[in-house]
Amino acid sequence: MFEFSQYLGFLLFLTILTIGFWLMFFLVGFVSYWVGGATWEAYKEKRDKKKQEQQSV
Repeated sequence: MFEFSQYLGFLLFLTILTIGFWLMFFLVGFVSYWVGGATWEAYKEKRDKKKQEQQSV
């Protein structure tokens, strides 16, 4: 039916597929967190700059 090398190849394929899936899952979460944080920081900087300009006028 199946030889041992075919079984190892199938296990290797499943391992690589699983690692790739979880890596993609982690990276999507990390990148969205990173972009959200950068956007929030840019918003806070613009808000603070606008407050300083209003106070100096």
